[in-house]
Amino acid sequence: MEVSSATIFCLLLLFCLGCRCLASELVTSQAATLNVDASPQSARKIPETLFGIFFEEINHAGAGGIWAELVSNRGFEAGGPHTPSNIDPWSIIGDDSSVFVATDRTSCFSRNIVALRMEVLCDDCPTGGVGIYNPGFWGMNIEDGKAYNLVMYVKSPETTDLTVSLTSSDGLQNLASTTITVSGTSNWTKVEQKLVANGTNRTSRLQITTNKKGVVWFDQVSLMPEDTYKGHGFRTELISMLLDLKPRFLRFPGGCFVEGDWLRNAFRWRESIGPWEERPGHFGDVWHYWTDDGLGYYEFLQLAEDLGAAPIWVFNNGVSHNDEVDTAAIAPFVKDVLDSLEFARGSADSTWGSVRAAMGHPEPFPVKYVAIGNEDCGKKIYRGNYLKFYNAIRQAYPDIQMISNCDGSSRPLDHPADLYDFHVYTDSKTLFNMRSTFDSTSRSGPKAFVSEYAVWRSDAGRGSLLASLAEAAFLTGLEKNSDIVQMASYAPLFVNDNDRTLVFMG
Repeated sequence: MEVSSATIFCLLLLFCLGCRCLASELVTSQAATLNVDASPQSARKIPETLFGIFFEEINHAGAGGIWAELVSNRGFEAGGPHTPSNIDPWSIIGDDSSVFVATDRTSCFSRNIVALRMEVLCDDCPTGGVGIYNPGFWGMNIEDGKAYNLVMYVKSPETTDLTVSLTSSDGLQNLASTTITVSGTSNWTKVEQKLVANGTNRTSRLQITTNKKGVVWFDQVSLMPEDTYKGHGFRTELISMLLDLKPRFLRFPGGCFVEGDWLRNAFRWRESIGPWEERPGHFGDVWHYWTDDGLGYYEFLQLAEDLGAAPIWVFNNGVSHNDEVDTAAIAPFVKDVLDSLEFARGSADSTWGSVRAAMGHPEPFPVKYVAIGNEDCGKKIYRGNYLKFYNAIRQAYPDIQMISNCDGSSRPLDHPADLYDFHVYTDSKTLFNMRSTFDSTSRSGPKAFVSEYAVWRSDAGRGSLLASLAEAAFLTGLEKNSDIVQMASYAPLFVNDNDRTLVFMG
């Protein structure tokens, strides 16, 4: 392509003119005046409850996260109640000619009946024996000099010696080891043993081996660090980060985790209390992984107390992503929630308060906020179900503040509520521009609870300055309108780097 000399001259002229204009702008000083009105009459007191945290069992934030249990699928229940089933991530040490493992329904626990049967086939087993191992959640972080408490249930018809070890992922580095003798009996035996590490390996595994031919059954194999926060089962270093945030409330346990894709997989508080060995666990079908529910309703209440934060209990209102309970049949769900509140707030001699007391907390937990469902406002039966819960809770606990899933920021709610939930996941530009969202919200209605907000997708990545600035700008709008915005929390709180499947939704 040929370019005429006239065209070249015009381009050069425009370039020079542009440079002169730019230089002129750079050297010209410009004055700006910023007026700040700090008069008392224009001030809005920021409520003490404004900033808190929202925890959801998502992206292994709990199992493999703040909950210190190192064994994944400790009760062999993750494959389901039908046997034989998948025992992932457990694997065998040896081969199918030397050891055979399968699940069966011989557990001593009625609520989680699956156990693991291991048959040693070799008369002259390899050096080191054969058996099973568990890599935990992408490897166990074992640290030199630290103690780890092993609990497991075993039985064997003949007396057998088991070697329990903490090793590197390939089994070559031995970090701790002990021998346990299982007496020949038809009854299950609880074994408790402390293992002290003599080395550090961040991708370790727990292995159980033997050299003796025969059959051994295992169930509820747990390994916990001896040092957890206040002895309550939480990882100390992660809880210290939460303490630094000084949260005024803790919203739990979700999120979509509360709803489930189907109601059969929704979080059930009753199944998550009592002795950990007897909790059945469940498959969180929204975020697609199994949790043994060692981190349950009681532990969430305990965590809120440890953080000095007000607990906000988000419960299922008979709605999942794909099925729902009609308002005419919702009464059992309402009673279930009233029982959950008695567990938290009831006296130590009440039906459910006595269960809490037996778990080690005779004093009630101060639950004063509940959210009736999560992101369910668009469901056709939500309002009907909501009112059933609202009226029952108001009668039984007049002081409890109830949170609706329906957004009242732009129009009044058509049902009673103390607060309403506001969720937003969007790009940086949109969230930045939403800093004025509550400027024109009615001041006479219920307060706003911005319980989930974040910049997501490509703008967020693994953390970006652009996302941070947009979120900070949005927060300035919440502070400016803190007479109507009572609470706010970011989501998600924790993400295990090995499970970043969904880091932007609740």
